[in-house]
Amino acid sequence: MKFYSVAEIEITDQSWVRDYVKNVTKMVESHGGRYLARTSNVEKWEGERPVPQICLLLEWPSKEAAKAFYDSEEYRPYRERRLAGSKGEFLLVHGEDISKIAQIAE
Repeated sequence: MKFYSVAEIEITDQSWVRDYVKNVTKMVESHGGRYLARTSNVEKWEGERPVPQICLLLEWPSKEAAKAFYDSEEYRPYRERRLAGSKGEFLLVHGEDISKIAQIAE
């Protein structure tokens, strides 16, 4: 089963962004992750929450790969700078249909 990281980010301090993108992109890929989207082009169709400044979608081959990246000592200083310089949500989504009706690729 694949897993997906979904992040909604509002940057409050730009100082971390350039270094983060440059270095963390490679870290994600070295842990088996694949960027599906990293964009500020987000359209709101429904809901009450504000549109995020940045929306990020990552695909992971497994939960273990996602966790290994997130918990890695290599990523830790970048994660800490992101948390200090932004607000948002970072979720891990299981690539499944709990109703067992939709055909979701493995």
